[in-house]
Amino acid sequence: MIIAHDLGTSGDKASLHDENGALVASCTVGYPTQFRPGGVAEQDPQDWWCAVGEASRRLLAQSGIGPASVRAVSMCGQMMGAVFLDSANRPVRPAFIWADQRSEAQAARLRTAVGQHQAYALLGHRVHSTYTLPKIMWVRENEQQTWADTHTVCVAKDYVTARLTGVLVTDPSDASSTDAYDLRAGMWSATMLDAAGVDVALLPEIVDSTTVAGSLTAAAADHTGLVRGTPVIVGGGDGPMASLGAGAVRSGDSAYVCLGSSAWVAFSSEQPLLDPQMRTFTFRHVVPGNYVPTATMQAGGACLQWIADVLEPGGGRGRIAGLLDEAATSRGADDGLYFLPYLLGERSPHWDSSAAGTFLGLQRHHTRGDLVLAVLEGVAFNLRTCMDAFADSGSVMSAVDVIGGGAASDVWLRVCSDVWGIPVRRRAIAEEAGSLGAAVTALVAIGAADFDVARTLSTTSVALEPDPDRTAAYAEQHAIFSDAHTRLAGWFGSRHGSAPTSTTEG
Repeated sequence: MIIAHDLGTSGDKASLHDENGALVASCTVGYPTQFRPGGVAEQDPQDWWCAVGEASRRLLAQSGIGPASVRAVSMCGQMMGAVFLDSANRPVRPAFIWADQRSEAQAARLRTAVGQHQAYALLGHRVHSTYTLPKIMWVRENEQQTWADTHTVCVAKDYVTARLTGVLVTDPSDASSTDAYDLRAGMWSATMLDAAGVDVALLPEIVDSTTVAGSLTAAAADHTGLVRGTPVIVGGGDGPMASLGAGAVRSGDSAYVCLGSSAWVAFSSEQPLLDPQMRTFTFRHVVPGNYVPTATMQAGGACLQWIADVLEPGGGRGRIAGLLDEAATSRGADDGLYFLPYLLGERSPHWDSSAAGTFLGLQRHHTRGDLVLAVLEGVAFNLRTCMDAFADSGSVMSAVDVIGGGAASDVWLRVCSDVWGIPVRRRAIAEEAGSLGAAVTALVAIGAADFDVARTLSTTSVALEPDPDRTAAYAEQHAIFSDAHTRLAGWFGSRHGSAPTSTTEG
């Protein structure tokens, strides 16, 4: 058996897989995020550790298997954050997660020092406040005691691996999400680190995703209920791991969309994809020699969660399902109501940290269902813009697989298919795609399978074809949606007396 952990934004999605990779059991243990003004988004690394322990024990209890049956543990986690550790690998402050954007001033200085286009060619990414390196600079400049206590900076999964094994390393996929990694050379970038004034010794060693980082210590075995000495596989970042779990193993496999807390569209490629307008970016895949061109929006499922919190505060587990039912009979953009899904600023395609969530066209007669439908459409419209960016570079998508929590909604999938004008297929393993990718990585690591097995472990459960009439209507509405950010970009930046941060050189 394999236990895989996916440390997401809202919780640890853990899964148990048999020796063939088939899903046996799964569970999610949640943890909170602290959002505060000024772009702050933090989590307590101790919450990740507690979630991994509880999830491991739950999986054993659900399945009834003995701890000795678990042959390996594999890790997957949220990317682009920053966990500041002392010399004993203990956190010295709460972790910055990917959504934290307080380091825009530091990112701007890096862009000036290196050049946005030059950095993009080197990294496969823009220099932006969502990435790790500007976050490191922010702490150095604003928290002197924290900086003095810091020995190493890592990302979420690598911290938990260090707690499990006592060994701190990272892998190419997560390294490629830091703004400090030379994408083609496959190593930390001296150019970026020198410009930031950061010593390479601050960052972990980079090893392959299939590397055995170490084995469970006695304390970790007691925490998880597993056997001391169980191997722990390094794993990878949640985007590339989800690609593997969605069956996007190699070039030519289908593209996919993740409707998670953030939302993205991605595919596997043998080469990085560099967009002349820098709307998209490229991660290293966990599959050696491959890359994952990606376009990620900051808030996808998080927008649906937010509107549910506003309309049904304190509601039970069925509140989102109920709101989706209301949306199914509503009109949204057909009635002139639009939602710009920029609750956490925006990455692809605008790269505008000042952008804000916005309802446009709101009138007295609009209902709760209209608001929810506008949110679903807004996310789908933005993802269509991302798909258009890939199409401009020659990567036209004829169909997509969908994973993530939002994939469970037929209403949302119908909206997506009609907005994108292509078939949409829900994967049978949707919410556990990241942990499935981690499980496959573990199977490869122990010699039980190769990466191609991922294509067979999750099949299509629902396939929807677009309605041509709805697609034609949505095409006109997408143009209106796209025009809204252009018109509002200056206003977004002026809300706090600052210029907009957008797709310009910076």
